[in-house]
Amino acid sequence: MSELLRPGPDGELGNAAEGYLLWHATVTEAEQRAREFVEAMDWLTTSQREEIERCYVADRLKRARKDIERIAARCLELRAEYEHRYRRLRRRCVGLALTVCAASTAAVTLLLLL
Repeated sequence: MSELLRPGPDGELGNAAEGYLLWHATVTEAEQRAREFVEAMDWLTTSQREEIERCYVADRLKRARKDIERIAARCLELRAEYEHRYRRLRRRCVGLALTVCAASTAAVTLLLLL
């Protein structure tokens, strides 16, 4: 089994398969829209239709790729932000738990000494 197909700890194989299927659906939709776009232009020759369809599909896929890259970058930004917030919250919770334990220990010690 190749490295790419080996399932990783974060479900990388599932993500790769989902990404492939989504991209394939995007290509199929772009091709369908291109056919619909040139359908109304009955004066075009076959080669002109094919060229317009090819250009239309290429443009749609270029835009889709940019959108996906922008979304992926934003996901990474959000992940970093949430991880930072989680670490800060975890430190606060641990600090609060240690403070409560220390206060409880001090209270019990005082009660036992009295």
